[in-house]
Amino acid sequence: MITRLLVANRGEIARRVFATCRTLGVETVAVHSDADADAPFVAEADQAVHLPGNTPVETYLRLDAVLDAARRSGADTVHPGYGFLAENADFAAAVTDAGLTWVGPSAMAIAAMGDKLAAKELLADAGVPMLPSWTDAEQVTGFPVLVKATAGGGGRGMRVVRGAAGLAEAVAGARREAAAAFGDGTVFIERYVEGGRHVEVQIVGDRHGTVLALGERDCSIQRRHQKIVEEAPAIVGPQLRARLHAAAVAAGRAVDYVGAGTVEFLLAPDGTFHFLEMNTRLQVEHPVTEAVTGLDLVRLQLLVAEGEPLPLAATPPVEGHAIEVRLCAEDPAQGFRPAAGTLHRFTIPGVTGEFTPTRGLRLDSGVLDGSPVGVHYDSMLAKVIAWAPTRADAARTLAGALARAELHGVTTNRDLLVRVLRSQEFGAVDVDTGFLDRHAGLFAPLLPAAQLPLAALAAALASAAARRAAAPLLAGIPSGWRNVPAFPQATRYTGPDGEIEVRYRLDRAGRLAEWSVRAVREASTRTAVAPTAGDGPEDGPPALALVEATPERVVLDVGGVRRAYRVHEVGSEIFVDGPDGAASLVELPRFPLPGVELAAGSLLAPLPGAVARVHVEVGQRVAAGDLLLTLEAMKLEHPVLAPTDGVVTELPAPARGQVDTGAVLAVVTPVEEAS
Repeated sequence: MITRLLVANRGEIARRVFATCRTLGVETVAVHSDADADAPFVAEADQAVHLPGNTPVETYLRLDAVLDAARRSGADTVHPGYGFLAENADFAAAVTDAGLTWVGPSAMAIAAMGDKLAAKELLADAGVPMLPSWTDAEQVTGFPVLVKATAGGGGRGMRVVRGAAGLAEAVAGARREAAAAFGDGTVFIERYVEGGRHVEVQIVGDRHGTVLALGERDCSIQRRHQKIVEEAPAIVGPQLRARLHAAAVAAGRAVDYVGAGTVEFLLAPDGTFHFLEMNTRLQVEHPVTEAVTGLDLVRLQLLVAEGEPLPLAATPPVEGHAIEVRLCAEDPAQGFRPAAGTLHRFTIPGVTGEFTPTRGLRLDSGVLDGSPVGVHYDSMLAKVIAWAPTRADAARTLAGALARAELHGVTTNRDLLVRVLRSQEFGAVDVDTGFLDRHAGLFAPLLPAAQLPLAALAAALASAAARRAAAPLLAGIPSGWRNVPAFPQATRYTGPDGEIEVRYRLDRAGRLAEWSVRAVREASTRTAVAPTAGDGPEDGPPALALVEATPERVVLDVGGVRRAYRVHEVGSEIFVDGPDGAASLVELPRFPLPGVELAAGSLLAPLPGAVARVHVEVGQRVAAGDLLLTLEAMKLEHPVLAPTDGVVTELPAPARGQVDTGAVLAVVTPVEEAS
């Protein structure tokens, strides 16, 4: 009987496991790095053990430190979660050798599936269809191919290569990324299927010889070979579904599988499918299977770990449809560049449950209001899952909740997710692993550029209301009214497209008399004046009236239609959520202090990280788009490219050196200036 369980993981997966443990009366133990000391999962555990350091290698990947934490806390069971040591056969063996209960398959099964090349050979003998693969780049017979890490998962260490010229660098880059994420840089090469769908089958096995398929999921919409939208059931015919389930069960039986696992397949456009890998752990996307089956997969894991038989004898029936999205701290428009900072507000409306199976809208989150988002770990903040009787209803519910969410302080992929869920192609199930590559329009922000002036005006009016509310004298004067009312108020912001200036004037009754928003240092301006009755030109701007202005809410009447804006101010940052989308603005000081002027052509670090490699030298000529150096953050490599043709005149950041946001990484001087 499990009495005290340690989760050898962090974030939302630790909270997920703790939630089931609480329902079963099992005590919980967390392990945490320095950076995670104040994280929600640590606060929710009954006990917590500190792992000194920040990087995964220093903390969550240290087998000895995690085992010592189990000993010191008196835990009798270890749950590996996913990632880190979850698929480390040595860790599983060490846990059982220490006399502890291991929640997962045997070390033998993990080892067999952990080496993806060995797994392909083993399962091919069991009749599971395979793609051709190579370990030597010289042996590759055709393109395109996919370079893959033999250990780990989550898309790390993967590179698509379409010609021989790029193969060597892709292999080298995949090795570095895999070594950083998993501690193992071994890679292999596999044929890449264009237009394929990523379909996986959830399996579960017990110690009494039963292995069952619990249904399948479609995880085709991906970025950087990492899933961001998953759904269950997959839209496939009954015969194909039966073959997928049978192949997955055969894979599980080939290694005497015990616990929850996932067998992943690539479904080709012609209807054939091929084995990709087997994940010997719980998957990020397991909530969609829980939603349509009603099963608690963590509870099943614990039941099996205690030696009990599975409480079901066949694949359970599926009811309705569930869709999950991974909400990540990253900027899709900048090549999914990770974002760091403080999450000032994290609110998703309509949530009906968290971390355990629920109908409606489920939230599995690793963060709360005020959580810091660092660069040491994966960029995922939360998973949001919607269940509904139909796929269309699930997509609509999920998109609506995300669109109304308040996500302040850190750039996220929310707008992209909403556009995917609302796209005609997604609705028609016209999806494959290249979906995002084909639909560049999905990367546009939800807030149209034409609506930014209204959001900026709302920000200015809310700030004025806040100042008025805090004023100790003359509290009855309308917010924004001036002693010389002929001159407007003026506020400047840094917005998504650069610097803008908002001007507005209120009359003595507090009505909006005029307003304008213009781009600073640009020729184009967006200007509007609120006409009074009878004096506005027929083809002029629509009448705009101020209905309400408080520090947190502004209501504008635009041409007879009321539009409400929620405003959240944190220091100089102002976050505006309106009917068309969200905007993040930074108020600029009225009288800025002189600053340090950067050299022209300076390339700045977009977030903290380590300089993994420097590819050029000072004095070297480069062309626009050439790779200058590689920045490593959030367990991924991010290329820094030359913005123009020129000469590298400075490289202040050394290889393997740590840099902060805004640090100068390189300076590229245009050729005519350098000569």
